[in-house]
Amino acid sequence: MHVERQNLTMRMQIRRFTRLTNAFSKKWENHWAMLCLYFVWYNFVRIHRSLWVTPAMEARIVDHVCGLAELLAA
Repeated sequence: MHVERQNLTMRMQIRRFTRLTNAFSKKWENHWAMLCLYFVWYNFVRIHRSLWVTPAMEARIVDHVCGLAELLAA
């Protein structure tokens, strides 16, 4: 159930996973980099409506909402 929800969330938020689109990756490396950025954004930057914090804050990995610039600088 959780995996199906995660797949739906990814398909709805990542244009590369929607059908009939021209926003696709021609190289596997570009696709992998986009997925890595998505998961970092999803877990460290985005505040979830059910948790009211990020999943990383809920798991006590970080104590604040990280900005995308902060994560890219690391």
